[in-house]
Parts: sequence; structure tokens; C-alpha cells
Amino acid sequence: MFNTNSHKIKKVRTNIYVGQTTKKKAQEVLNQYGLSLSEAINLFLAIIAETGSLPFEFKIPNHTTQRVMKEILAGKNVEEVTIEDLVCEAKKT
Repeated sequence: MFNTNSHKIKKVRTNIYVGQTTKKKAQEVLNQYGLSLSEAINLFLAIIAETGSLPFEFKIPNHTTQRVMKEILAGKNVEEVTIEDLVCEAKKT
């Protein structure tokens, strides 16, 4: 389905920056599948190229959600709530 055979494809070098912990954890998982980090990235890119989409669901927040997220980050319309407040509110319903 996805052609990742290095004998048939001319490859180019690509550098990426990734967090050290993320890389280490990913390599541990990939080792269980018998894949190197390079092979996994090649597979990921081959899937994107072949299908024209990401191999997982990725939703972009709508306009309202984006606005609310910006407000929260700016400290607007935010109210401090404790666990006790949430428990009391849950008991009311």
C-alpha cells in the first residue's frame, strides 16, 4: 500500500527538532514494533502523501472555541473553582 522501500526511492536528509524525552519514549515504543525512528517518520510521511490527510483525527477548534481559549489565556472570564465547589454543584443535579 505505502511504498517506503529505500531501494526504489531517492531519499533526502531532513532535520527535525523534538523534545529529548519525547524522542526517548517514542523510540522505546517503536523498538517494540521493530521500527527505527527514521522508519516510523518515513511511514508517517508516506501515509500522509498517499492519503492526503493525517493518519489520525485532528480537529481545529471553531471560532467560538478559539475566542474562549484566548480569553482564558488572557485571564478573562475565568472564575476560580475548587473541588468542593464542583462536588456541591454535582450533588444539586
